[in-house]
Amino acid sequence: MTETLHIIGGGMAGSEAAWQAAEAGVQVVLHEMRPQVGTFAHQTGLLGEMVCSNSFRSDDSEQNAVGLLHWEMRAAGGLIISMADKHALPAGGALAVDRDRFAQSVTDALTAHPNVTVEYGEITELPDQGHWIVATGPLTSGALAKAIAGETGVDALAFFDAIAPIVYFDSIDMSKAWMQSRYDKGETEEERTAYLNCPMDRDQYEAFIDALLAADKTEFREGETATYFDGCLPIEVMAERGRETLRFGPMKPVGLTNPHQPDIKAYAVVQLRRDNKLGTLYNIVGFQTKMKHGAQKDVFKTIPGLENASFARLGGIHRNSFINSPTLLDDQMRLRARPNIRFAGQITGVEGYVESAAMGLLAGRLATAEMRGTPLGPPPDTTAVGALITHITGGADAKTFQPMNVNFGLFPPVQGLKGGRRGRKDRYKAYTDRAKQDWQGWLQS
Repeated sequence: MTETLHIIGGGMAGSEAAWQAAEAGVQVVLHEMRPQVGTFAHQTGLLGEMVCSNSFRSDDSEQNAVGLLHWEMRAAGGLIISMADKHALPAGGALAVDRDRFAQSVTDALTAHPNVTVEYGEITELPDQGHWIVATGPLTSGALAKAIAGETGVDALAFFDAIAPIVYFDSIDMSKAWMQSRYDKGETEEERTAYLNCPMDRDQYEAFIDALLAADKTEFREGETATYFDGCLPIEVMAERGRETLRFGPMKPVGLTNPHQPDIKAYAVVQLRRDNKLGTLYNIVGFQTKMKHGAQKDVFKTIPGLENASFARLGGIHRNSFINSPTLLDDQMRLRARPNIRFAGQITGVEGYVESAAMGLLAGRLATAEMRGTPLGPPPDTTAVGALITHITGGADAKTFQPMNVNFGLFPPVQGLKGGRRGRKDRYKAYTDRAKQDWQGWLQS
């Protein structure tokens, strides 16, 4: 092929799109503005850098929609999922990775590919000609975001995303904390002890909530509004919704037994998950925050076991932009007003690393098929990838469109199955069995 596919953005979606197209024989130029132009959240210039959690969430492909998405990406030869598997860490049934090794391996794979050229520098305008995929993610540069808004005729929607802090393991007091996955989940001892737990009694929890609510928070600029994605709420926002909210969310104490005090049930538990293969870094699960850095240290050091914690990274908050895809994109992920341009990843209104990579995988394959002159239809909505693309390009209400994780609520029902919680296990298995068959059929087409 003599035509070139240009991809803007070297995150999950852009990296995956580049890999899919390159593996199919297309010449790809991957444009990445980092490290020349940085962002609030990124720390390196590596492709596929993870900026929030290091988890790809559940790997259960029979009972979980995101696990099914993992399965579909593996079946399609996905780069992101293969590198995640290569650098996986114990996470009690979830797929968590050593973020630095993961990003380095994604970078190495793409830069070594004979069909991929990586060009570093900022793209500030939407190109008029050629084949392009915009996969700039939630931290699209100001200049390009302005160009996108100008082209679409509407302001980009936005919400605010918060980053969780990371703690050095050797600064944690293990005479108070212990290692255990909730309900001892996992097939190996390493999996069953994948999480580090810090218990709180009722008084400690109440004091923590008081400190959290009173802490200095990041102020928003004039004209900004804080519309958060519910799957990534700052802990202080959750606490403002009710004093017990955290205890039924990221600090729930169920499924855990403190070996230091086996007869005493914790009132709340803070969990930390390994962040690198060496086990020297742990991130505080679900503790995204917009507290100022000094306040974070004061508040988090009230957690039993973290009194002398040393932080490799503190939490933060950043603007997270996405387009109104149901209005702007067709089912080929093309911008209706400029069909030479596709969008992929979080900027389309999917939420999460896995969903972003999956949309990159799809965009890369759709662009490749079009460039070959053999257009490919989107995958069936019975598949995880198909359910996502159907949702963002027409299934969602454009007036209330918000970022969405993959979930079984996006799938068409399987007829004849029992509803409700009691029938859920059989229903989810039916969803995933059908999806796997239909995804294989789409790949073969």
